[in-house]
Amino acid sequence: MSDIRVFTAEHHDPWFNLATEDWLFNMMDRSKQVLFLWRNRPSIIIGRFQNPWNECDLTAMEADGIQLARRQSGGGAVYHDLGNTNFTFMSPRAEYDKERNFAIILNALASFGVAAHTSGRNDILVQERKVSGSAFRMNKERAFHHGTLLINADLTKLPGYLTPDKDKLASKGIHSVSSRVANLVEFNPSLTHEMLCEAIVKAFFQTYGQTCPVEDLTIDRLSAEKELYRTYEKYADWSWRFGFTPEFSHTLKGRFPWGGITLHLDVREAIIQQATVYSDALAVEFIANLQNMLVGLHYDSRTIVAGLEKQASEFPELQREMTSDVISLITKELG
Repeated sequence: MSDIRVFTAEHHDPWFNLATEDWLFNMMDRSKQVLFLWRNRPSIIIGRFQNPWNECDLTAMEADGIQLARRQSGGGAVYHDLGNTNFTFMSPRAEYDKERNFAIILNALASFGVAAHTSGRNDILVQERKVSGSAFRMNKERAFHHGTLLINADLTKLPGYLTPDKDKLASKGIHSVSSRVANLVEFNPSLTHEMLCEAIVKAFFQTYGQTCPVEDLTIDRLSAEKELYRTYEKYADWSWRFGFTPEFSHTLKGRFPWGGITLHLDVREAIIQQATVYSDALAVEFIANLQNMLVGLHYDSRTIVAGLEKQASEFPELQREMTSDVISLITKELG
């Protein structure tokens, strides 16, 4: 019986792919060396301890239909599309060796005449430009190393989705680090996802001195796995993607005909725990009410707007107009 297994995925749903990765990690024979190759449709994948509001322009993402996913491993936020190939190595913890994994990727790239090397930050560079980043996860029995390979990704999307205005948001989460990036097609124009995957599998076989069938994880096959579907529901759920965010504070400022206003929101588990409102407005009662109205709401513009609109429906006309202005501020800042 082979000591290795190789899987590929036919689907491109980031939540489903991350769930599949998690399922393989937890359900696979603990003695196996596993390689999983996969791609996502346009999406932003943030690290386990990151703040999506701090890392992403959620307004731009929603407008363009870009999914947000949170992975189990640490590290920074990355943009995925079909020009980006993802690899995952899984090993028994006692046999885990990230340098061996990196060597497999470097050997695969070398087969196309691409001279790459690793950097101290667990990246892969070609001519000092980043073509791959990695992240890691371990438990008592298993370890995994997963990463990205930029083949022909739309790099013009990165500034639009990953560089929001962070000046007013103070987060305790892990922040991403910018790097000079490049697509591998700049160094070999003929390179494709299929070619690179074939080369990685070949290098994987050579490293372990054995072969095995490449198993395609089809939707039909995976849909029969109840545990996998439960894991998928977790990755798709708002509470994992947003609610898992570390505690943070956000300050929003605006000025309207009735006066200026500053909202200082303290957020934990993506729920507003405390709202402090500063204003030079004469409507003192409205400002006091606003603080109470915000507490307990999910830190999500739609939820906040719905909550404010519901409560403001019973306000006098002037306070309804003020609420509408506050809503416009929140919508602008949160998307």
